[in-house]
Amino acid sequence: MEKETLPYDLILVGAGIVGSLTAWFARKSGLRILVLESAIDISMGSSKANSGIIHGGYAEKTGFRAALCYPGRLAYPELDTFLHFGYRKTGSFVLAFTPDEEEGLHTLLAQGRKNGVEDLQIWSRNQILQREPRVNPQVRAGLFCEGAGVASPYELVIAAMEQAVQEGIVLQLGSKVVGIERDARYLRVQVEESGQKKEYKTHFLVNAAGAGSGQISELVGDTDVNLSFRKGEYLLFRKGSGNLGPVLFQMPTALGKGILVTSTYHGNLMIGPDAQNDTDPEDTSTSIPSLTTIFSEARKTIPDLDAATLIRSFSGVRTLDKSGDFVIAPSSVEPRVIHAGGIQSPGLTAGPEIAKIILGLLKDQGLSVQISGGEQNRKPIIRKKDLPLPELRDRIDLPLGDPRRIVCRCEQVSEAEIRDALGRGLPVLTTDGVKRRTRAGMGWCQGQFCRPRVAEILREVNKGADILDTEDVVHSGVSRVRREQFKAAMKDLEQ
Repeated sequence: MEKETLPYDLILVGAGIVGSLTAWFARKSGLRILVLESAIDISMGSSKANSGIIHGGYAEKTGFRAALCYPGRLAYPELDTFLHFGYRKTGSFVLAFTPDEEEGLHTLLAQGRKNGVEDLQIWSRNQILQREPRVNPQVRAGLFCEGAGVASPYELVIAAMEQAVQEGIVLQLGSKVVGIERDARYLRVQVEESGQKKEYKTHFLVNAAGAGSGQISELVGDTDVNLSFRKGEYLLFRKGSGNLGPVLFQMPTALGKGILVTSTYHGNLMIGPDAQNDTDPEDTSTSIPSLTTIFSEARKTIPDLDAATLIRSFSGVRTLDKSGDFVIAPSSVEPRVIHAGGIQSPGLTAGPEIAKIILGLLKDQGLSVQISGGEQNRKPIIRKKDLPLPELRDRIDLPLGDPRRIVCRCEQVSEAEIRDALGRGLPVLTTDGVKRRTRAGMGWCQGQFCRPRVAEILREVNKGADILDTEDVVHSGVSRVRREQFKAAMKDLEQ
């Protein structure tokens, strides 16, 4: 086994929301910090496959989930000012359609106030319909939270890790942790990288491995993180279809916040998720029965939803610890290890606060870590465009290498933007990696036109690398319901 001789001060396992924000806040500490990520890119788990909602902070009753949601939400406007990942305050409604649900709004209001949330009001039917005319007119009342919003979660992970790496933090992709040995001086972390085994030494370790955080807990020798998994499927509709103001929730249940209808940060309508318990953490497939049920349930909120504007389905797997709460604590057998497991909803919203708690715990254990906020503005990659059709056509035909060349016509992504994304210090070896950074491939044709053009640039930049001009899911064995399949299924149901 190859050994890394120089020890790290800190290893972060996992490059999702928690791992990337922890790295970002710690980036100016002057420490040797390594981030290990088993996937081929960052933000490949539930950090990219979620609703992207920045929650109000009124739904959770106890523990970290209740305590961290509201302060986490308050951090997002300033965080976006520095990282430019895509955040917008929209407000949100929890809608009541029955007398019992209307009574439940008062319970949510009281819980929110107990959690310190100050911007909550119960609105009447007329107030709701004036704010959002597409809502089902049978609505009776709604709990309005002014400060709720939407964000682009994978862009947040990319932006935070980008700045962290620029400040000297080391990111190692395709690095799966397979063993952890402990002695008086070091934690010895064994990993598999490209079929080879390697060992890294560190003084401290953070377990932010998402769906794998239970396995890391076992490798440490404790049972502190004990997970089950809940899959949720989503439907995403074409850009411009998300012509909504606030996020729209139905009344929450024991399985979660229920089916929501929202506009994404970039203006796509999105609905979901359902809640499928005890699922395989690797199963991100979608199915006709689940998606048609989600769509039918969402029509209770917005009756005029149009199945014809669907562009793709996807699913995400949520991690649920047996405690029902986030696990954020030193290992019960090894205090040099800090667990951050079971980060289910509202993990995205609470992410900035989770990262700060982790760093505080490391400091308590003796690591001289420094928490830094935003100082240098990150230049955004994605910008709003509205090119006139003649110019768009002319720029599509420009030669490879011309920065003005339009590579993705649906989202009007230029070659300059793609090369910018590839030159920011993070390895990008897939067309989906470019898609998450630039939106090339996220439009109506879902990459049919631009994916080979993106792969062409990737091959030029990453000479010698094996670049495939297909999307990640093609190679995963995961089955996803396609647009035409869903439209046919809905047509059958409506006949």
